[in-house]
Amino acid sequence: MTSSARPLRARIHLDAIRHNYRYAKQLAPYSKVLAVVKANAYGHGAVMVAQTLADIADGFAVACIDEAMELRDAGITQPIVLLEGVFNANELALVDRAELSVVVHCQEQLAWLLAARPLQKLNCWIKIDSGMHRIGFEPSDFNRVYAELRACPHVGELVAMSHFARADEPNLPYTAQQIAVFEKTLSGLEIPRSLANSAAILAYSNAHVEWTRPGLMLYGASPFAEAHPLATALRPAMTLESALIAIRNLPAGEPVGYGGRFVSERPMRVGVVAIGYADGYPRHAPTGTPVAVNGQMTRLIGRVSMDMITVDLTEIIDAHVGAPVELWGTTVAANAVAAASETLAYQLFTGIGRRVAHCYEIPSTLCD
Repeated sequence: MTSSARPLRARIHLDAIRHNYRYAKQLAPYSKVLAVVKANAYGHGAVMVAQTLADIADGFAVACIDEAMELRDAGITQPIVLLEGVFNANELALVDRAELSVVVHCQEQLAWLLAARPLQKLNCWIKIDSGMHRIGFEPSDFNRVYAELRACPHVGELVAMSHFARADEPNLPYTAQQIAVFEKTLSGLEIPRSLANSAAILAYSNAHVEWTRPGLMLYGASPFAEAHPLATALRPAMTLESALIAIRNLPAGEPVGYGGRFVSERPMRVGVVAIGYADGYPRHAPTGTPVAVNGQMTRLIGRVSMDMITVDLTEIIDAHVGAPVELWGTTVAANAVAAASETLAYQLFTGIGRRVAHCYEIPSTLCD
């Protein structure tokens, strides 16, 4: 079977992921760092990312047991935390065999855990709802939950955790309020804690407790809408690239693409790029979304199609069929594409489709 000649690919810079992990440890030097690799490592490839970090990571976090078993089957032996816990009592047998740590965030999960009969002690992370109001125990219930787990003979280590709702908005007081709720709930208890996501690692040093949980920052994107000085040290881990497959010369006044949403304002050169919304490029990206052709910045024009987009080549004199196009990466910031499309870098990364080949650049430190 021959490989596809379609020029679209996602280049994954594994050395950037190692750099970003080490940067998270540098910012919170007294914390252990749980690398969040859920959703296929935000579209970057969970197994490859985990193997890249295996010699330096304190542990990994995933959403569910299937994601955890993919890592265990690939030989990952570090601690793995199930951020959503188990979805039924039967999963606890696999948690036991695979030596996973499980988040407990509701009364049903607590009952399943207390009734379990594992072969070894189960490590649990108790989730407190400090203000996100998504999952987690009410602060008023924590002491009861903690006491029940602490008294259970088959429960091992306990960690208290919470999650921030608005840490990516550092000018608002809400995160400070959540920290205060969390600290008050745990007052007087000797228990390891976990609070900081990517935004809090960068912006809230008082949230750097025993464990931090970097997600988006591992992959080189800032969690903030506005520039943040500490986020400038992050290195993009994915370059989504394709090539020009056609070039058209249009006079002024001609429509481009479905619906004729864009009309040439002057005589223009228009390039067609092999990527579309079926590949994960945002369908609602508007005219003006940044794109780079031959390393030069230009713009998307017209509506995004299933397999193709059109770009403005009028000022890029050396553009030719086959010329490289970067959709996001080191030249075009993923956050800039996300902002133009009224979405988030999270969705860009995780939305990359199966038709996009992933090409991994192996760090030299792993090739010795």
